[in-house]
Amino acid sequence: MPKPSRYAQIIEDIFLANYKGGESSVSFSREEIEKSASRLNLPLVKNIGDLIYTFRFRRDLPDAILERAHCGKLWVIALKGDAEYAFELRTFVHIHPDPALPVVKVPDATPGIVSRYALSDEQALLAKLRYNRLLDIFTGVACYSIQNHLRTKLERMGQIETDEIYVGIDKRGAHYVIPVQAKGKGDRLGIVQIEQDFELCREKFPDLLARPIAAQFMDDMTIALFEFDDDPDDGVVKLAERHYRLVPEQDLSREELRIYRNRRTD
Repeated sequence: MPKPSRYAQIIEDIFLANYKGGESSVSFSREEIEKSASRLNLPLVKNIGDLIYTFRFRRDLPDAILERAHCGKLWVIALKGDAEYAFELRTFVHIHPDPALPVVKVPDATPGIVSRYALSDEQALLAKLRYNRLLDIFTGVACYSIQNHLRTKLERMGQIETDEIYVGIDKRGAHYVIPVQAKGKGDRLGIVQIEQDFELCREKFPDLLARPIAAQFMDDMTIALFEFDDDPDDGVVKLAERHYRLVPEQDLSREELRIYRNRRTD
């Protein structure tokens, strides 16, 4: 068996040092990372934030942690304040596109110069959402971007980051706040990001209706969009998912338009 990475050894050591057995929440602090590295005779971690981010969004937690989950749930790392975290149990951890859903073709309105010089999958995805008004199409609400890469501090969670914030208005005149998390093909959408966005809406936009959205490029560059609700009993649940593919106008046939007209929307 290959030797676990330094990150994996440290995060496993921290969990086992704090876990008492049968718990559903295991708290730890940022300073414990340096103590764990010293205890294991490993080099100190220069970028502690990267270690936490790795196990929140990029990589599975070590088996020694996962096997101590119960009730069919999985462990995540949740934010609990400035430099404070907790391993907590969730019903699901990562959000994956459903391959069985149909794909809707949308004429691509992205300016060519934007497509040419977008620096990353995430930035390209956010640009395509804006220029093609995909959030308007998906939510049925007129949506307007007010800020991207919003970093702010929340009372219960500490510092968080949201990829983009929209506000919206519907035909009744109701106002919405729509935080968006975007991921390229190589990254994973995490449920903890959606929990953060709900908390952001409650604390910073208490008078607006919250509709957190996640977006991800699939392997064929189809864009998967997800909407969530915060259920008082079950926590974050997925309300809706749709897949859109941006195409040149001439690639959208009359037959496809006829199919879209007759397709059920529920």
